[in-house]
Amino acid sequence: MDMAKGLLGRTAGAVLAAGMLLALAGCRGGDGDGGAKDGGAAVIAPGRPGEKARTLSPEEAARRQPDDSPNAADRAYVQRMVEHHRQALAMSALAPERASADGVKRLAERISAAQQPEIRAMENWSARYPAPSGAPAGHDHGAMPGMATEQQLKQLAEAKGADFDRLFLTLMTAHHEGAVKMAGEALAAGNNGAVEEMANEVVATQTAEIHRMRAMG
Repeated sequence: MDMAKGLLGRTAGAVLAAGMLLALAGCRGGDGDGGAKDGGAAVIAPGRPGEKARTLSPEEAARRQPDDSPNAADRAYVQRMVEHHRQALAMSALAPERASADGVKRLAERISAAQQPEIRAMENWSARYPAPSGAPAGHDHGAMPGMATEQQLKQLAEAKGADFDRLFLTLMTAHHEGAVKMAGEALAAGNNGAVEEMANEVVATQTAEIHRMRAMG
């Protein structure tokens, strides 16, 4: 329910912003009520059903847009998910030499192909929105849902053939389930649209892969 409420809230805000910015025209004074009072550019904001559209100045339109500023939940999600993805890449990198099933090898390739660009996108986001001074630094990697332990990673690195396939599917399924849980938390508590898009992509991609891995297991 929290995840659904978060999605609905941000979707409503996005619709409002899109409606307000539907038409941007450089209108001059004296041409009717379609221009801004100062003769500059005007933004046409559609009214509610049954109401007329309103003409706003760019400044007023900007003030009416929903606040998209990243909050603590956004920053925590991006920081943690980068580390979460990196472990998935490390696990997937073992598959070409140690897996026996072609399906497992192809799955590992898909995971790497999807998560490497996602890591770059999240790192770019972090560079664009650095944490404010005084914000808590660091986090407990082991506390992230789905993360494999050092012992489990050691066992995976030593396994080969069918044993590797079974352990890889078990660990990666749990890993994906943890990522989907983290994404759901970000969707429920975050505020930034770019983070919402990244979290939605994780939910869609990794949920599909969870179903695929369960069918392979």
